[in-house]
Amino acid sequence: MKSEKLKKFFVKLKKIVLWIVVAFFASTILSVVALRWLPVYATPLMFIRWAQQVKAGEETKWYHHWVPLEDISPSLSLAVMASEDANFLKHHGFDFKAIEHAAMRNMKHPEKRKMGASTISQQTAKNVFLWPGRSWVRKGFEVYFTTLIEVMWSKERIMEVYLNSIEMGDGIYGADAVAEQHFNTTAKELTPAQCALIAATLPNPRRYNSANPSKYMKKRQKRILHEMKFVKPLKEEEKDD
Repeated sequence: MKSEKLKKFFVKLKKIVLWIVVAFFASTILSVVALRWLPVYATPLMFIRWAQQVKAGEETKWYHHWVPLEDISPSLSLAVMASEDANFLKHHGFDFKAIEHAAMRNMKHPEKRKMGASTISQQTAKNVFLWPGRSWVRKGFEVYFTTLIEVMWSKERIMEVYLNSIEMGDGIYGADAVAEQHFNTTAKELTPAQCALIAATLPNPRRYNSANPSKYMKKRQKRILHEMKFVKPLKEEEKDD
């Protein structure tokens, strides 16, 4: 009698687990397909930062305006590729050479700050679909969503979502918001120097301020401006920028 009940329990459990798995894959794939065309007006990180501000009793800051890629200076995509992911147009979501280099460096110098090797695709997947963190579970989801967007989105779409959703300052998200808040202009009118300065903040945009750059940031800006000359443009027409 007990074995009969136990058998029925496991049959029900198996069905529940199966439905959960099916629902997960169906919902995530549909979300990625939908966001191939739909603007991303908010991300988990935006809500998390807002909640942190409220909890700390601080003034809430949430600056974000979605703009299409053609309304963002082509120099900004060059700058972030030069700074964050030089092989963006070549890889399929993961830069294995960069991962190997980072792993070797971290092993040789464990006392130093950990070097990351996240691509623009990985950062986009993390920003849009996930939460901040370094757990293996979150990393696994990051790999899954990165693979999905690389398969279903074009490189131009990945860059468009990245430049619109990434954190670029305290409560500032995306190219148009940082252009307005830090440079009193629009994303389309950003100069190459301003774009390099924005890219220089991306390792830690809440610590480094593109509106008030330090000597360290200006040094990074100069290096990024130099490296931008050797990065293949996202689109052919960017050559004329």
